[in-house]
Amino acid sequence: MNEMDLKLLRASLKIARRARDGGNHPFGALLADDRGRILLEAENTVVTAKDCTAHAETNLIRKACAQYDGAFLAKCTLYASTEPCAMCAAAIFWANLRRVVYGLSARSLYDLRGGDSEEVLHLPCREVFAKGRKPIEVIGPLLEDECRQVHLGFWR
Repeated sequence: MNEMDLKLLRASLKIARRARDGGNHPFGALLADDRGRILLEAENTVVTAKDCTAHAETNLIRKACAQYDGAFLAKCTLYASTEPCAMCAAAIFWANLRRVVYGLSARSLYDLRGGDSEEVLHLPCREVFAKGRKPIEVIGPLLEDECRQVHLGFWR
């Protein structure tokens, strides 16, 4: 982790705020190259797209795979305001991204949601990646107090 990681993570948080303001779940993600230049960004569109798979990370992966090949993506970093779920982690794996930086942990998100929701799949992204045969560096949780703010009052 470095200052660039924190700056780009905060940028993903702004995308999450934009998603919430647009009527969607408060999640944001961006793709940066190895110099820290933002290449793409995506927000959660589950509500507005009426698509349960339209998480910020999967929306980003769809865009990224349409524009870049796997060799290039292996040198990039995905920044996510919240830990990628199992579905998003699998998409990250198949896209060949090798580095993920996230803010709020899934555990903290579940606690914010009250912990009794049926919409919880307790499978951390590190565990998903560990089942594959390629290394994916995961950094997080980071800035959890900042990242938690966009969720406050949303889930209840």
